[in-house]
Amino acid sequence: MNKASYTTDVPEDRFELVNVILHTPKRPLRVMLIGGSDSGKTTLLTFLANELIKDGLRVAVVDSDVGQKGILPPATVSFALPDGPFSNPSELSGTAHYFIGTTSPGQYVGEMAVGVERLVNGASSLADVVLIDTTGFVTGPGAEMKRLKVELIKPELTVVLERRGEMKYLSKLLTPYTKVIRLGISPHVREHSPNERGSVREEKWRAYFAGSSLAEVDLGELAVGGISLFQGRPLSTQEKELFSSVFGWLVLAGWKGERYTVIKSDVGRFPRHYNRFSLRAIDFEKMSNLIVGFVDKTGLCLGLGILKWINFSSRVAQVLTPLPQEVLENTVELRFGRIRVLETGEELGLIGRDEL
Repeated sequence: MNKASYTTDVPEDRFELVNVILHTPKRPLRVMLIGGSDSGKTTLLTFLANELIKDGLRVAVVDSDVGQKGILPPATVSFALPDGPFSNPSELSGTAHYFIGTTSPGQYVGEMAVGVERLVNGASSLADVVLIDTTGFVTGPGAEMKRLKVELIKPELTVVLERRGEMKYLSKLLTPYTKVIRLGISPHVREHSPNERGSVREEKWRAYFAGSSLAEVDLGELAVGGISLFQGRPLSTQEKELFSSVFGWLVLAGWKGERYTVIKSDVGRFPRHYNRFSLRAIDFEKMSNLIVGFVDKTGLCLGLGILKWINFSSRVAQVLTPLPQEVLENTVELRFGRIRVLETGEELGLIGRDEL
C-alpha cells in the first residue's frame, strides 16, 4: 500500500517547476519539499524525480518523512539513487540511513536535522539534483524543525505546498536561507485517515522484518546509545533489594551514575512517589519489542532490529533483525528507539523520550 505514485496528471505549475530546476545552473541543486499532512509532497517528489531522470539528470531522493516512510526501513532518514524511472519511492533501495528510532519526530528535532544534513551532503556528491521529502509536521515545534533543516542545509529551492495560504508564516521564516516557491495543493490529493496511515506503516514494518532471525548482540563490546543502560557502576544486591522493598518493584538491574537508574517491573498496583532527578525507573515491559538501530563507525544506520530480551548479568541482547551476520559485524553501537513494534507490523505504541 502506497500513498503516492508517479503521474503526469498534475497542475501546470508542476511542469513549470521542472523547468525552473532544469534551468537553474547550480549543480548539485538541493530542493526541499514542505507541506502539511496529505499535501502531496511525496507525489510531487516522485513526479519531479521521474521528469528530471527523463531529462538525463542524476537524481537523489532523501526521505525524511519518518511517519509515512517510503524508502525502507521506517524510523530512519534515508537516501536513494534511482537508476531509472520509478512508480513510487517504496521501489527504491536505500543507499544510506540515519537512525531516528520513532515515527513521531517531535522530541527528536536534533536527530532529524543532523540526519537530513548528513544524507543530503552525501547525496550531493553523487547527484545533479537532490530532492528532499519531509514530514507533515509544520506547526509549532514542526515549524522550528523545518527552519533548522533549511538553515543547516540551505537548499537552493524550497517548495512549500499549501491549500489557502496557511504556510505564509513558515515561508517567511525560511526566506533568509532559501528561495521559497509556494504552490497550491493538487485537486487530486486526498486526505488519509489515521487508520489508513497506520495500515501503511504496518505494511512497511512487516515488509522490512520479513525473513528476520534472532541475533545475539554483545552489549559489553558495543556502545549502547539512546538509553540510560549501563551508565555508572552496577548496583549492589543490597541496593537492588532496598529499591524493591521501598517501591514494591522487582528490580532486574540498576546503575549509579549522576543518579540512580533501575530496570524494574511493578509488583502490585499502587502509587509510587520518588524524585525523578535522582532516580530514573525504566519499566522492563517498555523495552520489549522496542526498535533498535545498528550503527556503524561513521554514525550511519546499517539497519533495524526488534529487541526481544536482555540478559543484564551477561550483557547480551537478543534482537530480531533481517541483517546478515557480515553486516552486523560492522556495528559499533546499538541505539535504542522509542517505538515498539512486532515483526507482523503491528505497532505496540510510542514511548516518550524521557521514559528510557
